[in-house]
Amino acid sequence: MLTRSVLGATTALAAVVIVAGCGSESSAPTTSGVATAPGVATGAGDAAAARIALTPALDHVHGLHVDADGTVLAGTHSGLRAIDAAGMTTPVGATDDDLMGFSGAPGTDMLVTSGHPGPSSTDPNPLGLRRSDDGGQTWTNKSLLGEVDFHALATDGTVVVGFDGTTGLRVSTDGGATWSPGATVAAASLALTSTGVWALTPAGLQHSTDQGRSFVTVENAPALVMVAGSTEAVWGIGADGFAWRSRDGNSWEKRSFVGTAEALAVAGFDTAYAATAETLFKLS
Repeated sequence: MLTRSVLGATTALAAVVIVAGCGSESSAPTTSGVATAPGVATGAGDAAAARIALTPALDHVHGLHVDADGTVLAGTHSGLRAIDAAGMTTPVGATDDDLMGFSGAPGTDMLVTSGHPGPSSTDPNPLGLRRSDDGGQTWTNKSLLGEVDFHALATDGTVVVGFDGTTGLRVSTDGGATWSPGATVAAASLALTSTGVWALTPAGLQHSTDQGRSFVTVENAPALVMVAGSTEAVWGIGADGFAWRSRDGNSWEKRSFVGTAEALAVAGFDTAYAATAETLFKLS
């Protein structure tokens, strides 16, 4: 992240989420690596995720996206990078901005981002909401330039939900052009599925059916440290290092073991990706 103050705030928020989640996880004993709490189904157990070493390594990963061609894109501290099947990372477009908030409509080339201008940029700081409809080759300053630094973003292509880093969520229903206030929650990460908006907060995983304007706690959720979604599924990385997935938030499956990750993206119910600066994980 661009500043030590932003890094501290984000780290503190993540720590709160982990602590809050671990409190509920403690009541869910595991047997042979598979959770047995009500609403949690068996899954892949202790199977490790497929790991692909990244060359060259990334400059911190703020977000991931799976585009229309199935390519994994990584929003980093110094611009957008594409990751091929062998783990080679290459720049996408000309921007070297710090893409602190980064997301996209799964399976499409529509991306949204926020953050801070890079060394080659003359844009005001922060970047507000920027949008690309060509997979990150070019970007448009859509709204809130010089006003808002979204720390977390999620979109389905029309609806955009973002945590503004200070007051709570903002919601756009026209692709990021105009905004209305959402719930006053601090979201470490956000996801959009066909069943609504999912927010990872200091109270744990929460769910909204009114486009992020109000939330209820997901009682059966495992202890998660990040979430991401597609139309049919929400995935998360747990404090236990495992990937978890659900269609509706009521029943969860424990999947591949990851360990730690910096970002997560969902290709569908059957596949998701997580990443650190050095490694891409394929989850199933």
